[in-house]
Parts: sequence; C-alpha cells; structure tokens
Amino acid sequence: MTTSFVINGESRTSARDPMTPLIDILRDEYHLTGAKPVCREGICGACTVHIDGRAVVSCLVPLGAVEGCEVQTVEALAADGKPSPLQEVMEEHDVVQCGMCFPGILMALTAFFRDRPSAGRDEIKAALVGNICRCTGYERVVDAAVALARRG
Repeated sequence: MTTSFVINGESRTSARDPMTPLIDILRDEYHLTGAKPVCREGICGACTVHIDGRAVVSCLVPLGAVEGCEVQTVEALAADGKPSPLQEVMEEHDVVQCGMCFPGILMALTAFFRDRPSAGRDEIKAALVGNICRCTGYERVVDAAVALARRG
C-alpha cells in the first residue's frame, strides 16, 4: 500500500507501513529534519507540523492518516530563503537557545497567527501550551510574538 500526500508543496508517495509515525517519514525518507522527535508521546510539541493548515504533533500521526493531505514542515516557512515575519521577530528578540523545541514553537505560532494575527499576550501564551522548552522561560518567545501581533 502506498500513501500519497503533499509535503511543502511537492507531491510525494510512500510505501512505508501506514502506521509509521509521520515524524519518521519526514526525517528518514524525505530528510526534513526540522521537526524533532523528542518525546514521541505528543507532549513536548517539538515535532509539530501543519496538516491541512492545522498544527499537529507528527509523532502521533500515522503515515496513513495523511493520505491526500498537505503537510508543511518548518523548512517551508522561509519563502525563497527569506525568513517569515515570525522567524524574523524571533531572531530580533534573540529567542533561540539550543533549538530543539523551536521548530515546533514556530509551527504552533504560525498556525495560531493565521487565524489570530493581532492576538494578545494571554492568547499567545495559551497557544504555546503544547510546546515545552527546557532552556528558557517562555517570556522572550511571548514577547517576540506580541511584537509581531502589534505590527499587524
């Protein structure tokens, strides 16, 4: 059985077991290593990708569930090598430390801002509840996201 889907705008098929976690397909078969397989239990959010525009943890999504879907990874956020506005504001606020959690945070916030571009601080904090960072407090992440929301 093959599974057909789109990754970052490119049509793909995989003959792997349809129960294989999507994170493994992305990393092993397509060499998209931005999403991180940290907890493999859906708790940390480091493996967050978009499936049909929704932020989901790819460690819990079996390959077969993305049949006919559009998957976007953190690698697709920079259009033509230019960072997205969210990536730019995170850099301006010097947010990243080790980087393990950061792709998931970017993907969670990208999906969130798509629906709520001018969200407030409390809404932004709530949007990050599924992302765990062991290096920092979340204040710089939230400060950067608030700055982006204020830019409109």
